[in-house]
Amino acid sequence: MIAACEEHIELALDVAVDEWETAPIVEQAKEPRTCQFCEEKAVYTLTK
Repeated sequence: MIAACEEHIELALDVAVDEWETAPIVEQAKEPRTCQFCEEKAVYTLTK
């Protein structure tokens, strides 16, 4: 799973497609998480 804030969602999508070689499932973050690319609150989670 990848967690991303508003600012880094495009980067997270690129990383997910590169790593998983398929389009990820993008959902609103249901529990408090931190963006994997900065220290902001994550708005989205990406899964396979």
